[in-house]
Amino acid sequence: MATNDKREIKRGIWSRRDFFGRLGWLGFGAFSVVSLFGFMRSAFPRVLFKPPSTFKAGFPSDYAIGEVSEKFKKDFRVWIVREDVGFYAVSSECTHLGCTPRWLSAESKFKCPCHGSGFFKSGLNFEGPAPRPLDRFEIAVAEDGQLVVDKARKFRMAPGGEPDEQHPNSILKV
Repeated sequence: MATNDKREIKRGIWSRRDFFGRLGWLGFGAFSVVSLFGFMRSAFPRVLFKPPSTFKAGFPSDYAIGEVSEKFKKDFRVWIVREDVGFYAVSSECTHLGCTPRWLSAESKFKCPCHGSGFFKSGLNFEGPAPRPLDRFEIAVAEDGQLVVDKARKFRMAPGGEPDEQHPNSILKV
């Protein structure tokens, strides 16, 4: 008896192939959503650290005449210099490649350790590859009597000129 006996196989809602196919697409979709969220999150960093452009540098009586203060060199990249004529704030960023020179008090000069640029106390370059003098920042006296340095107001020095003559308003006369 040859009967075409087709047995019906009872199936569930999905076959095994459908289940694994949908599971694969679900995994791909979840990975895509997480990747997109990570990409969007990276576009908005949590912290942007930028030190304030204005800071108080203490009272004028805190500085001795002829002294170069390195107190703010690390945090603000500024030296405060007091001379007979007054105060000025010198940028501690070499005009050659942006290195941080060192103050050598025995030689009374700033010396860049990377490429050998040398600067007088006024910021004037006299040796090495630095193309121009060190820049200065505006310095003033606040209402409470403290010195205030404003790094947003920069006095950019031109090559070959004495900084005191280029920008006489960069000196706070006390």
